[in-house]
Amino acid sequence: MKFIHAADIHLDSPLTGLSAYQDAPAAMLRSATRDAFTNLVSEAIDQQVDFMVIAGDLYDGTWKDHNTGIFFCREMGRLKKAGIPAYVLFGNHDAESEMTKRLQLPDNVFTFESRKTSTFKLDHLKVALHGRSFKEAATTDNLVTGYPSPLPGMLNIGVLHTALEGNTVHANYAPCSLDELCAKGYQYWALGHVHDYQIWNGASTIVFPGNLQGRHIRETGPRGAVVVTADDEGIHEVERLFVDVLRWHSLEINAGECGTLTDVLHVIGKELEHVVQDAPARIPSAVRINLVGKSPAHGDLFGLEAQLRAEVLGLAAAIGPDRLWIEKVKISTTAMDDGEAVRARGNALADLQGLLEVAETDPEFLKGLQQDLLELVAKAPMELQSLVPYFKDIRSGDLTTLVHEVRHGLVSQLAKME
Repeated sequence: MKFIHAADIHLDSPLTGLSAYQDAPAAMLRSATRDAFTNLVSEAIDQQVDFMVIAGDLYDGTWKDHNTGIFFCREMGRLKKAGIPAYVLFGNHDAESEMTKRLQLPDNVFTFESRKTSTFKLDHLKVALHGRSFKEAATTDNLVTGYPSPLPGMLNIGVLHTALEGNTVHANYAPCSLDELCAKGYQYWALGHVHDYQIWNGASTIVFPGNLQGRHIRETGPRGAVVVTADDEGIHEVERLFVDVLRWHSLEINAGECGTLTDVLHVIGKELEHVVQDAPARIPSAVRINLVGKSPAHGDLFGLEAQLRAEVLGLAAAIGPDRLWIEKVKISTTAMDDGEAVRARGNALADLQGLLEVAETDPEFLKGLQQDLLELVAKAPMELQSLVPYFKDIRSGDLTTLVHEVRHGLVSQLAKME
């Protein structure tokens, strides 16, 4: 017997972080969650699974476009033709959705009740599925206590949307512990809500399959569901099934050996080549680059996030056309020293550096600087508001970091001219 366990599909949820850029794959961003779900259904049909379990967050909150629900019904119709039923539990996002309340689903789709735990028995497979949907989005009660005892002679599967205990990244919905899940005596727990793949093997096999499609830079790496193989004796295998259509990568690149902007671009190019080589040919990559380390090029890089990103976009277009997209380039390098080399010169450049060092902690200077810069920020076009990281600091009046960075950048450029 074989079934698919999926969760956190978030149909039509937007992919964020790329859509603001003209070079972004707009059509792919709009349809990514649908395309991933279509891939999932195709895999279910190709592998002739016995049933599918969706452990919550099929939809995405209060989104009211019924085309989303119609799309889901169409995909379930494909499963129906193949003789595959689907068992759907509604999570916190589904509880907010109009479609959850109103949409009539195909007769091969079975949904768990929200008032109490319900059980579906698949006698021909000797399987019992136990689950309880969310009635309200902010369900903070421990629902496991209401799940029934396992049915004798059956493979018992618990379906639950939960943060478990200790998953502080996710809202603390339907909290419970691993010990409580194991104590129920079920052979398998099909969980949802946590978007990263996790598995525990023991008295019960407990699995978060993760979400089907990464939607932003915090959801990096391959995404999908799991295929579970079992028989009368219990669970035999849990295999990951990747169905995503775009993958997010976060690259931390050490620029410690880079002396110039050209050197930095060379190092970035090498890393992007590795991304393309390692990724499946059919799946494009969205990449965030974070430059770190003590670098001789630190002064040269000051204020060049936008220019550097433009240069990196050119690299990406050459290395992986239509396969590589740059989400953001961050400069987090630091100077090789705190000005000791310039200070040792004892000349006008050293004097300028000294003045800037004093300015970093001069309240009167910083206040006057803020007033001058606020006028500049107010006149800046909207597209610059998100591209210039120091605009937020200028508005808040926290200019110490800005002046510190200006010192390194200005002194570095003047030293080269000298």
